[in-house]
Amino acid sequence: MVKAFDLHKSSSFKLKKIFENIPAPRLSFSTTESSGGGGGMAVDDRLTRSHGGSGGSPMDERKVGSPFASSNEKGFVSRLSREGLGLNKDIDLMKERFAKLLLGEDMSGGGKGVSSALALSNAITNLAASVFGEQRRLEPMPPERKARWKKEVDWLLSVTDHIIELVPSQQQSPDGSTMEVMVTRQRGDLLVNIPALRKLDTMLIDCLDNFKGQSEFGYVDSKDENESEKVSTQRQGDKWWIPVVKVPAGGLLDATQKWLQYQKDSVNQVLKAAMAINAQILAEMEIPESYIESLPKNGRASLGDSIYKSITDDFFDPEQFLAATDLTSEHKVLDLKNRIEASIIIWQRKMNHKDGKSSWGSAISLEKRELFEERAETILLILKHQFPGIPQSSLDITKIEYNKDVGHAVLESYSRVLESLASTVLNRIDDVIYADDLARKASTEPIGRGEEEQQRW
Repeated sequence: MVKAFDLHKSSSFKLKKIFENIPAPRLSFSTTESSGGGGGMAVDDRLTRSHGGSGGSPMDERKVGSPFASSNEKGFVSRLSREGLGLNKDIDLMKERFAKLLLGEDMSGGGKGVSSALALSNAITNLAASVFGEQRRLEPMPPERKARWKKEVDWLLSVTDHIIELVPSQQQSPDGSTMEVMVTRQRGDLLVNIPALRKLDTMLIDCLDNFKGQSEFGYVDSKDENESEKVSTQRQGDKWWIPVVKVPAGGLLDATQKWLQYQKDSVNQVLKAAMAINAQILAEMEIPESYIESLPKNGRASLGDSIYKSITDDFFDPEQFLAATDLTSEHKVLDLKNRIEASIIIWQRKMNHKDGKSSWGSAISLEKRELFEERAETILLILKHQFPGIPQSSLDITKIEYNKDVGHAVLESYSRVLESLASTVLNRIDDVIYADDLARKASTEPIGRGEEEQQRW
């Protein structure tokens, strides 16, 4: 037994001496600029560095006689070490993000989490809320926040790369004959909408970057009461935490006004595109049975007598209807939207049960029912464009909650956060335009009064 142990020990010692005599391999690292702006590593570099510990450093394994063997260089850290540590942090963060997705946000692991679609939708929504916030000023995003958004949204959107469908394709065989085979590609709606949303994302970030270095207008914090009283340009009195815009006494220059209007038009186009994609995806989602069961049995009960009478009247003008309706608060607008959406679903189900035997049957003719539905949809469309920043309706929330399609979840949440950001940027631009109008009117009023006094004397 002792001999066997000595033999094993001598063999291990010889093997160790053999490996010590082998020269250390020279590894070449190549760096590339990543799309996220973070200076990411190439694929080979990522593979070689992913096996290293987070606490180690390439300088710790240097040989005696190397240029870095000096003991007085304690504070030296190579650029490759810093990039390796940053890559390890990104990997750990990615693991945490996707662990939450796989667990359905149930960190106990008990299987009580939400569906993958809802978890991914919540992840995109929460990421946008933490990165963009409320965007209180017209100014570029800080570089670290911009890099974080691009990096983490790429992680979440990468799921869509693996949602595929089979499509026919023509292939030519070696003998020259052509045959049709089925090949895989990214699902059609994702193939079209994901690049479009990425383009809208870039346009919004670039629009905020365009305000870098502008000095014609500034902001005064609302808590600074003395300055806020002097500059009475608060356009939204209920949102007291939004900074007040401060413009020159005579208003902005004409060139600045035109440039500001161009930025507004660009953001408005982004808003319309994001709204169109979001509305299309929500329309494709199935209506949950829980929502249908909560509906009343007729449109009158959903709308109320006054609204129902206006929509079903012989003469109907949607603009006049909205002008006569109380829409002074966000709550009232959302309540009207919920009522109209519910009535549309009720009328659609009544038209699908023409025999009248079902509880959803209706005695009103099909033509009138279609006319009522068309009028309600017109009102709903006007509300969405007139109040783009309105919260989601009960129908939309229920659809998102019960949706099981991961592709739809990504498209809906991504388009929704871009729609929200575009709406916020539009509001901030309108704040500047409003302050400019007030400053121009204030600069002309004293002149007019002076002329009147001269004419009197």
